[in-house]
Amino acid sequence: MRHNKKFNHLGRTASHRAAMLSNMAISLIMHKRITTTLAKAKALKKYVEPLITKSKEDTTNSRRVVFSYLQDKHAVTELFKVISEKVADRPGGYTRIIKTGFRASDAAPMCFIELVDFDENMLKTAKKAKRTRRSSKKASAPAAAEAPAAEVAETAAPAEEAQE
Repeated sequence: MRHNKKFNHLGRTASHRAAMLSNMAISLIMHKRITTTLAKAKALKKYVEPLITKSKEDTTNSRRVVFSYLQDKHAVTELFKVISEKVADRPGGYTRIIKTGFRASDAAPMCFIELVDFDENMLKTAKKAKRTRRSSKKASAPAAAEAPAAEVAETAAPAEEAQE
């Protein structure tokens, strides 16, 4: 029986799975976005998000713990210097998985996984004001306030012409 064995083994031995997730995490940290299968991306998300949380606290012990998972000093430096500064105020959810379709050879569901704060296209759309039903009421209120001002201007103009 498989009681309390919830994570995906990905059809690999434990050592192969640990090495693969470590390599994928290094690639994600260095490149900010990688393309992979959906199952591997979901497993990688569970693997890398605690490491990013650990990197928020820049201590010798946290660096050693992260290095024990990654085994790449350049990736650890990138994680603690660049990524941890960008995600310092974020409470979690550091990665995003976006499905891209199916692989041609074996029809495996493909996706890309990326670090949320490093996608410029998504950051541009997030900065735009979102329209909601609530904001349309506020938009109509200034328009109503401008209408009486326009009427006042129209009534003031004929009065000035009459004085001349």
